[in-house]
Amino acid sequence: MRRQLLVYGAVAAALLVVVMVGIAAFLAMQASFQAPSTSSATPAVNCSPAPCANMQGYTLWVTDLKVDGDLVSMKVTFKNSSRSTHASPEDLQLIDSKLHTARLTTNASGCQTWSRHEFKGGALFGPLNVCFPVSTGAPPLVLRWSPDLDFVCCQTDIKLT
Repeated sequence: MRRQLLVYGAVAAALLVVVMVGIAAFLAMQASFQAPSTSSATPAVNCSPAPCANMQGYTLWVTDLKVDGDLVSMKVTFKNSSRSTHASPEDLQLIDSKLHTARLTTNASGCQTWSRHEFKGGALFGPLNVCFPVSTGAPPLVLRWSPDLDFVCCQTDIKLT
């Protein structure tokens, strides 16, 4: 009888742990998800010259923005003085005025991508000429940047036009 009670108690404790981990994971996903938006984006967040963003010492600058039909190109430069260890092309998305979200493309002349680049201590990386396909080049265009700074961390929207 005592052995059965210990087994039931262990099973109940294991189920409680599984449920708590599931709830924590669900809440973490809810806190980090942000639907595409263009109204909350700003041209500069704690940095200059705009458009740029500085998140906890990790800075991204955008220069030479060009819209050519259904392709948007720009140069991006990173400076890392944060706890982050790298820049990755997966950290960037472009949101057009129809709320279409696009990842980097290399299908056009002069469009670059890169593999994960390790750097820190105030080092610079770039400028890189990156391109995004869009459904419309009409303003506003927003660059969403989601660098890995903490376990569940950061995302910022930079208004380009």
